[in-house]
Amino acid sequence: MNRRNFLKAAAASLIPGIAGAAAYGLFESGWVQITRPALVLPNLPPAFEGTTVAFLTDIHHGPFTSLDYVSAVVRTTLALRPDLIVLGGDYSLKDAQYIRPCFSALAALKAPLGVFGVLGSHDYWHGLDDTRDGFGAAKITELTNRGVWLERGKSRFRLAGVDDLWMGKVDVKGALGEASETDACLLLSHNPDVAEKMRDPRAGLMLSGHTHGGQVVFPTGGAPFVPSHYGQKYLKGLVKAPHTSVYVSRGLGTTSAPFRVGSRPELTLVTLQSA
Repeated sequence: MNRRNFLKAAAASLIPGIAGAAAYGLFESGWVQITRPALVLPNLPPAFEGTTVAFLTDIHHGPFTSLDYVSAVVRTTLALRPDLIVLGGDYSLKDAQYIRPCFSALAALKAPLGVFGVLGSHDYWHGLDDTRDGFGAAKITELTNRGVWLERGKSRFRLAGVDDLWMGKVDVKGALGEASETDACLLLSHNPDVAEKMRDPRAGLMLSGHTHGGQVVFPTGGAPFVPSHYGQKYLKGLVKAPHTSVYVSRGLGTTSAPFRVGSRPELTLVTLQSA
């Protein structure tokens, strides 16, 4: 076999493997995994022990993530019957035309303790005003550097959210408000890097997305690209930050390419526990 024929044969043998890998990546991008971590929220009152929180983040409705997919995620979330639903930002991808339809689907979300959300970097890039209008139309409470008290009887805990780290201005103190160090405080931040420089001892647990679990992960467990200044640390799952714990969801949508490998999309159902 001469050199030219050898190269042709080698290329031909690679094509099925590449096509198969691409097909699997497209399949995995829609293969949602429901994860059910039990997470400690310090100072959690007994009345809230076992509270379930559905966490949806990085939906990225757009050319890679269909509205049917978003609607299916909403239906699955409702079937889980969470006590509380929180959204971690990045609702659209590439164009403002996807913002309103996404929030129209999200409007069906309902939970006894309410539905709340924060902004992500893509929400600034693709249409901040449209995104905020979407929150209002869907009756989802936006928590940008502010918080609310969730109550059961005489017990309460603080649910707070901060602005996007890259595009906004993070104000943890403003989000936690009048909460004391003896209150339970659950903080939402699209970008987990916020936790590295946060020194406020009141934030007992933080929920984040943004990194997509790497979206493509090597069999060794590492990802070639993680949008974080701290490398693989905030890739996914429960992470210990300097002054709090952070749960990083792999998110539901995709960016840059419409596939995932070794990092299935994640719908997180957290069960809150006291220390």
